[in-house]
Amino acid sequence: MPNPCPLPCVLDIEASGFGRSSYPIEVGYVLPDGRAACMLVRPAPEWTHWDAGAEQVHGITRSVLAQHGRAAREVALALNRDLEGQTVYCDGWAHDYPWLAALFEEAGFSPSFKLESVGALFDEDHLAQLDQARRDAIAELGLKRHRASNDARALQRALGRVAVAG
Repeated sequence: MPNPCPLPCVLDIEASGFGRSSYPIEVGYVLPDGRAACMLVRPAPEWTHWDAGAEQVHGITRSVLAQHGRAAREVALALNRDLEGQTVYCDGWAHDYPWLAALFEEAGFSPSFKLESVGALFDEDHLAQLDQARRDAIAELGLKRHRASNDARALQRALGRVAVAG
């Protein structure tokens, strides 16, 4: 059954850890039409913090980033191209915003889109339904890996479910 509500654009970021010295290592997003993209970010030379616990969660190693990661500028250009003029939603704004800012600061220019918390979409009652809707979406989609594009896809589907249930 098609969703009568337009789905929002959703972004997720995986990082080297948490806290001030952490930085983005993967950015994934899903557009309203369902197209998705995911890019590994090669750490800038001054990005040295690494949390083994975060690596356990996302499974991305430093060697994978060195081999397959793209420069911050390349990732930021792709984000601006695909997300220009949109409001893009995330569920971890307090972390995702600083990581996105670090990416664009390293790239040397500003985002052409606005990053907003999913909290701006719903009232507290609807937000309370989001965790279960996300768990249902992860199961329904058969997602096994905790990666940025998978997380973005599950969040987008969960937001659609909560909107329809609303």
